[in-house]
Amino acid sequence: MRIGLLTEGGYPYVSGDAGLWCDRLVRGLGQHEFDIYALSRSERQEDEGWVRLPPQVSRVRTAPLWMAEDDGVVLGRRARRRFAECFGELAAAVCAAPAVLDGSEPSGGVEADRFGSALYGLAELARDEGGLVGALRSEGAVRALERACRAPGALRAARTARVPDLLSVAAHIERALRPLSLDWYEADGLGSVDLCHAAAGGEAALPGLLALHFAGVPLLVTEYGVQLRAHYLASSTVEESPAVRALLAAFHGALAAEVYRRAALITPGNTHARRWQERCGADRAKLRTVYPGMEAARFAEVGERADGSGCADPDTLVWVGRIEPAKDLISLLHSFAEIRKDAPKTRLRIVGAPADGPEGALYLAHCKALAAQLFPDEAEGLHAVGDNPVSFEETGGPEVPSLAEAYASGAVVVLSSVVEGFPISLVEAMFCGRATVSTDVGAVVEVIGGTGLVVPPRNPRALTEACVALLRDPERRARLGAAARARALELFTVEQNIAAFHGIYLEIVSRSPVRRFVVDDAGDPLPFGVPAEAHVLGRWTEARLMATGRPRWAAGAPVRATAPLPAGEGA
Repeated sequence: MRIGLLTEGGYPYVSGDAGLWCDRLVRGLGQHEFDIYALSRSERQEDEGWVRLPPQVSRVRTAPLWMAEDDGVVLGRRARRRFAECFGELAAAVCAAPAVLDGSEPSGGVEADRFGSALYGLAELARDEGGLVGALRSEGAVRALERACRAPGALRAARTARVPDLLSVAAHIERALRPLSLDWYEADGLGSVDLCHAAAGGEAALPGLLALHFAGVPLLVTEYGVQLRAHYLASSTVEESPAVRALLAAFHGALAAEVYRRAALITPGNTHARRWQERCGADRAKLRTVYPGMEAARFAEVGERADGSGCADPDTLVWVGRIEPAKDLISLLHSFAEIRKDAPKTRLRIVGAPADGPEGALYLAHCKALAAQLFPDEAEGLHAVGDNPVSFEETGGPEVPSLAEAYASGAVVVLSSVVEGFPISLVEAMFCGRATVSTDVGAVVEVIGGTGLVVPPRNPRALTEACVALLRDPERRARLGAAARARALELFTVEQNIAAFHGIYLEIVSRSPVRRFVVDDAGDPLPFGVPAEAHVLGRWTEARLMATGRPRWAAGAPVRATAPLPAGEGA
């Protein structure tokens, strides 16, 4: 079958979220054909190019979300009226929608239908007119948003919105709706695929909604990090007014609810994500948990030789990850100070690079300063001058040549996060046969499954007691490490992930009849022009697909496409 893989800020670019998972999925399902439709996040990401693509990728079409030039489309009087009606309805649905996490029911019923009808009305107008970039940036859009904020029943915070707030919200909505103006939805685009698979929710899934609306193509949505949750976390660190935060939360909540409502199936990466999706409107019957697939082979040597005591340094704790405030290394360092009182020989290796941007570098500097304060160099005792028991390292150097060796360097792996989605570092430690101590956040309990110790977040005392308990008991470490490795090999490998999606693809397509219209040379319908074998790769029919419309120009820079790609060719 032909899969339209929808990505945003990831595959096929060299850098980006979920890029590695998408690449493993495409390479593992070589029996299918993939068309990739990618939304890029920045000019820098595009300049870095693509990964080397496997032969089953037949076409790549890309469009930027980071910029959009004026498309030159001037709406006539009737089109302006249509736009005002549709955008006004969308704004009214957003302003009237209850916040998803305020304790009330998520957006649904009349308001959900109102939002969806307005969204597809805008999409149809964009297809008819060739784009909506200018209209979404117009004064009319801002005025429609203002009327919705002032209407009876609007969100309390929205009623306080000032002109700068309305301009900010309108600009954000324009950016989010740029996929409406793409030319991806014709018969030679997403209309020709058997299934759309969105690698994330939100903006990445919007092209799938439109392919479903225009061509009846079924939509599968995979979320390893729930986009709505990511928006809430990001908005908490942005200096915006309460009105802006409330309106954007309502917009993203309504979009997430529409994606969940129209998707054939939704595949969260863990139960934690699944609960978020249910709370945001997803039907429980559509949810299938599929754990992320991770490469177990590179940890095999360390995992097979691990016995919990003899191979690793029995006095070393290891932390691995990206250094940022959400990982709460401050609590870990304070906890380690208490651990040293009970086990003076213990060392702590912190392995990882700081998060991008000045905040990551500043947090790393703060952690190093705290370590120097808590463990000043001593002229006497167990450690010589300059030999601090806490080390900050990165993989690739002589001390830590690989990620596997980082985990192998200690007896216990520690995770101290206060915010976490799917804890990749824990799974890697489990592949390596290491006992773990983790905070109870995100999907940690689900991943560990009783093969490690779990403590409350921001509780240095509990973290101290758990680490000391494992440092003093090598037999328990060995048992937990062996059980952890067995669990990881059963649930979290690339092979189980690929097998799950292969079955899901077949299930969705089996419930979705081919909806392609074929005509003969005279333009008359051709009965049985699309046989049952149409889902199987190969030239089963020479009949041509009926054209459903003229090509469209994409919002922003022109859509860049390669069709077909030479085998193994990348950018």
